[in-house]
Amino acid sequence: MIRIDQDLCTGCGTCVLVCPHGVLAIEARKAVVPHRHRCIECGACQLNCAPGAMHVTKGTGCLVAIIKEDILKLEPEGCG
Repeated sequence: MIRIDQDLCTGCGTCVLVCPHGVLAIEARKAVVPHRHRCIECGACQLNCAPGAMHVTKGTGCLVAIIKEDILKLEPEGCG
């Protein structure tokens, strides 16, 4: 699960740049999650968020990505 603390978000856009599946966007100078279903919960956004606004709780996202990409050989959404 991904959560953004809007009080801490500066809208710098780093999270958008580092997200491998295009989950995040900047709207009204704040990060938002318009494509939550694409999130694989890798934590790249959280690791690269200097203000500490991004919070990722590991769940089944990475497992779902492995099944889709490695087993079913499906193209990741938002990566084409």
